Amino acid sequence: MRSSEAGEATLAPRRAQIRRDTLETRIRIELDLDQPLEGPLRTGHGFQEHMLDQIRRHGRLGLVIEAEGDLHVDVHHLAEDTGIALGQALSQALGDRRGIERYADAFVPMDETLAHVVLDFSGRAHLAFEPERLEVVGDANGYNIYHLREFLRGLCNHAGITLHVRLLAGREAHHVIEAITKALARAIYLATRVTGQALPSTKGLL
Repeated sequence: MRSSEAGEATLAPRRAQIRRDTLETRIRIELDLDQPLEGPLRTGHGFQEHMLDQIRRHGRLGLVIEAEGDLHVDVHHLAEDTGIALGQALSQALGDRRGIERYADAFVPMDETLAHVVLDFSGRAHLAFEPERLEVVGDANGYNIYHLREFLRGLCNHAGITLHVRLLAGREAHHVIEAITKALARAIYLATRVTGQALPSTKGLL
């Protein structure tokens, strides 16, 4: 903790910088959980950039991403590795997770679509992704519901998140993916708020 000029305790910076370079992708992420950051969200895939902007805007995050991937093959590797790197950044920025709310959920409608996301920064990675069992049709510039699933799987595995994604209404891929992403952003924001000083676990470890 650091002190303000008024002598009141304030949060230490909750920031992270991540680089992930593979034969398939190259990704750089800067993250600040509490302050805006100036910089691009650039991946070479317009729809993925649009979704990352939803995470930054509705998660109220300072987020900069510069990435490139083997889009001549598919968007799969870029989606998965961006999720991995963002998960690593969240884990680094949260530190020992002391004082955070830990749990959150959010409902987000988008026209005919209604998504519900529930998450727990438990330290245990688990993804329950209901939309893959449903009939979600189409894609958005080559980005479909399964690319979102792989993004979320990477995020969960590397941020230590238990995540349940439910689709209550909707079938069109663009609206489904966007509603889920906005709900995810809202839930991340709520779960990462610091509302105390204790570790939110009876185990003494997250």
